Amino acid sequence: MKVLIIGAGIIGAACARTMSRRGIDVTILERGSAVGATSSAGEGNLLLSDKAPGPELALATYSLDLWRRLPAALADEIGNFTSIEFEAKGGLVVATSAEESAGLAQLAEAQRGAGVEARLLSVDETLELEPDVTPSMIAAVHYPQDAQVQPTIATEALLASARAAGARVLVDTLVTGSRRDASGRVVGLTTNRGDFDADHVVVAAGPWSGEVATRLGGTLDVGPRKGWLLVTTPMAHRIAHKVYDANYVGAVQSDGGERQFATVLESTAAGTVLIGSSRENVGFDADADVAAWGAIAARAVRLMPALRDAAIMRAYCGFRPFSRDHLPVIGADRDVAGLWYAAGHEGAGIGLAPGTAELLTALLLGAPTDIPAEPFSSLRPSLARAA
Repeated sequence: MKVLIIGAGIIGAACARTMSRRGIDVTILERGSAVGATSSAGEGNLLLSDKAPGPELALATYSLDLWRRLPAALADEIGNFTSIEFEAKGGLVVATSAEESAGLAQLAEAQRGAGVEARLLSVDETLELEPDVTPSMIAAVHYPQDAQVQPTIATEALLASARAAGARVLVDTLVTGSRRDASGRVVGLTTNRGDFDADHVVVAAGPWSGEVATRLGGTLDVGPRKGWLLVTTPMAHRIAHKVYDANYVGAVQSDGGERQFATVLESTAAGTVLIGSSRENVGFDADADVAAWGAIAARAVRLMPALRDAAIMRAYCGFRPFSRDHLPVIGADRDVAGLWYAAGHEGAGIGLAPGTAELLTALLLGAPTDIPAEPFSSLRPSLARAA
């Protein structure tokens, strides 16, 4: 089987690794540089804490188990590669009002019913875990399963593993259209570097996936959702977990295109602190936005006052691949044979990547899937309503 994957971010990289190691002939076509867009602009979150019970949580739980095994597997596959910085640091979600506390407790109870470890903490217990969190907080929930990787390195490692198994990665290769047979099935792609043949084509182009699908004659309602992050200068390690406020879950699940903020804080192995984040639907507008930076910083200081004197060394934005019903599309196009999708993960693409790759590979091979694939189908009713 010969497969062309459009996109060399973490979703495309994970799909290429899994497919090539199952004997599939894989070529990735990337219009720019590998890991040059969304995957390099994220925090590397591997989260269960921000997901309500349902298909996305099932995929996240499945993927997290795969992530735990990936460091050892990658070491076997590509040898002495730079660490992907997998860290099972756990998450801490903090409520600063009675309303937030009640909602957080309700979510945690539902998550526990779905197998997530979620422990409701008192103020004193919270401050034992994170002494710098504001003492005006009401309550918090500790999620010990939450983890983190360095997303750029992790993507590069997956690409290296795919290459070691025979996959090819072609950069600066812009896909301009599809090649069809007499029945209308996609049998290849046209690009600025010539034509490519394939048995199947997978669109894994992040927030550009909807645009690419249209170019190929398919239907995919995925587009960009912009977000800003701030990065401090290196400091003494003082944030042990991923810490975020209870508004974050609501922001992730919101449908509104207006600008929203939710505080997210975490330390990196390099000693910097990542401070986020914002969400808004403004297309691919990457212009500097001092007002957004100021709002993110102010909220961070309210959640963790000790950051008041931290120096910010850079701010950057990324574009999350936004699906209107908040679920990724993993599977075949609804109408065009030979065209497949692995897209629409919004801000959860790093965490969901290995599970997405396993699901899509099984579907391509006609094999059973480890978790139900139907909720991620392009034929699901929620996408038909959103289209």
